[in-house]
Amino acid sequence: MATAQTDNDPRRWLAGVNFFLADVRDGLGPFLGVFLLGHGWQADAIGYLMTAAGLAGMLATTPMGAWVDASRRKRGLLAGATLALIACNLALWAMPVASVAAATQILAAVIGALFAPAIMGLTLGLVGPRGLPRQLGLNEAWNHAGNVAAAVLAGLAGYRWGLSAVFVLMVVVPCGAFVCLGRIRPSAIDHEVARGARPAAPARAHPEKAPGIWQVLSGSTALRRVALVMMLFHLGNAAMLPLLGQAAVARGGADPSAYTALTIIVAQLVMIPVALLAGRYARQYGYWRLLAWACCVLPLRGLLAATLPPACALVPVQMMDGVAAGLMGVALPGLVASILRGSGHVNAGLGAVMAIQGVGAALSPALAGWVAQHHGYGPAFMALSGVAALSLALLATQRMPRRGIPTGAIRRPYDVNSSH
Repeated sequence: MATAQTDNDPRRWLAGVNFFLADVRDGLGPFLGVFLLGHGWQADAIGYLMTAAGLAGMLATTPMGAWVDASRRKRGLLAGATLALIACNLALWAMPVASVAAATQILAAVIGALFAPAIMGLTLGLVGPRGLPRQLGLNEAWNHAGNVAAAVLAGLAGYRWGLSAVFVLMVVVPCGAFVCLGRIRPSAIDHEVARGARPAAPARAHPEKAPGIWQVLSGSTALRRVALVMMLFHLGNAAMLPLLGQAAVARGGADPSAYTALTIIVAQLVMIPVALLAGRYARQYGYWRLLAWACCVLPLRGLLAATLPPACALVPVQMMDGVAAGLMGVALPGLVASILRGSGHVNAGLGAVMAIQGVGAALSPALAGWVAQHHGYGPAFMALSGVAALSLALLATQRMPRRGIPTGAIRRPYDVNSSH
């Protein structure tokens, strides 16, 4: 493949897909909390709703990853999932009552579980294993750039017209993703490479039965450790950004849409250079070290959020979020791809790890919401910070190689049905 990108280079359009889907793939994100708070919801009720949606998404990640492994229509999967998410958000906008909120957010979480493995599969199928570290950094950089652009537009429009403008943007912006997906030539995607099969493996007209979560995880100690680290990380991390916005709104110190947009913008601006650097140095330092650096940042972030007023905490807290997320966005898919290389189930493996991390992400809002409701926002941030420190403690037990292939990775063809 030529180094210089042209109009026919699928990497150019892959960048556009990541840019335009940034405002869609995570749903309403932190805007959900302030939107429901504005409609009379309590902090603990918001937390319970986010937890229910997170659990639904957790259960869907491995099947969605297996679907991506088996599918030869990855562009269509992404387009269909985008349309379905838009419909869910419009339904919530029209009727923000408990039943509709629960149904749409649970469905949105299930649909959203498709995005990470689908983009990973599309990326691996286009650039192959050798080009993966650099392309993961580029993917994350364009994704974060899209989040910045969307947050700026959402903040300005929300300040002028209210939170309803956020929903309108989530209908308009993804149109660019449809254009970019259409410009990626189907022939440019190697679907066997996209699922992590061995280069010599013949194409399968009827792929084998998709493995379950435990089948995938049972094949590698390293993969199980990654999953546990990610679960603890997200148990401490998932609720921090929504909680920061809720704390500012509850104390009457900020405009809901503008403050929430600022929290996103600060973090995403930091994520762009961090992701590019992470993609550049992944081969030199290894994915494990990128993961360790991300875990070091999170406890300090929680402590600052607990001790500083929301207005003062916004910049330093979200800058640290940008560092952690920028590193994690490259480290996690890179680790899974290197561990499961040759298995033919890379995207199912990514889904399995995300399912385990989803347990932490789902429980995080409920934990934070309960502590905030009964003890205040400061103690809630302290609780999240304490949980986050456990991920670093677990990671300290892993011997980290200098190169990108992690200790414990499977270096031979991977058999998910093996008993080891």
